[in-house]
Amino acid sequence: MLRIYLTGRVGVEADGELVVQERQFRGRQERVAFAYLVCERGRPVTRDELAEVLWPEGPAPAWQTGLSAVVSRLRSLAAGRELAARSVSISRGFGQYRLFLPGDTWVDVEGALHAVDAAEQALRNGDARAAFGPAAVASNIARRPFLSGVDGGWVAKEREKLQRARLRALECLAQVWLATNDPLLAIEAAEEALAVDPLRESSYRLLMRAHALAGNPAEAVQRYHRLGGLLRSELGTDPSPETEALYLELLG
Repeated sequence: MLRIYLTGRVGVEADGELVVQERQFRGRQERVAFAYLVCERGRPVTRDELAEVLWPEGPAPAWQTGLSAVVSRLRSLAAGRELAARSVSISRGFGQYRLFLPGDTWVDVEGALHAVDAAEQALRNGDARAAFGPAAVASNIARRPFLSGVDGGWVAKEREKLQRARLRALECLAQVWLATNDPLLAIEAAEEALAVDPLRESSYRLLMRAHALAGNPAEAVQRYHRLGGLLRSELGTDPSPETEALYLELLG
């Protein structure tokens, strides 16, 4: 199986061996082009589309030549012995490029999304222990930087997608620890989620429940008031009815 890493250090692993390392990509454009072709491998990508991703601030002088050089280098990497043996290739023609990978290729950013979906499904099924593994996988992948040092619209959208997956995974972990009566770990997971998104009410509710389970309802109530102050100052709103109901439940 091929495993492709687009978070942390970009690379390709084949049968447990790293066969393409980040240092083999010559500069930012090659890393970005590779990542984009991986994520869009189900269809051909036009030259103009790929150029927009590589130069989001506007076309570089002689961008056609630069783009051809980037793709040629990526095709050379794909033609290496380990990847060619697994039918990896990049086609080009009619102003389009397309990356072909084996059907069972695992890509970390996609793996994170699938894992958090599995964790949430396990929790809906009432199986907190089954949710732990995929939630931990999603959290670990999503906290790694995506194409570090690169800016642009597409990169920003992918980062936002990973951030949402990270938040969902952390909330799954908090629910797992609540279900298994480990409030301190639930507090840790909820606090990490709030460090990413300080206004996320669902994470606040998990944090409140965790403090209550830890035998500290006063801290849970204090967290509610802190949330209320943040929402009023930042958004001009009050906590949702669901959050207020939890607050009243804790007071009772």
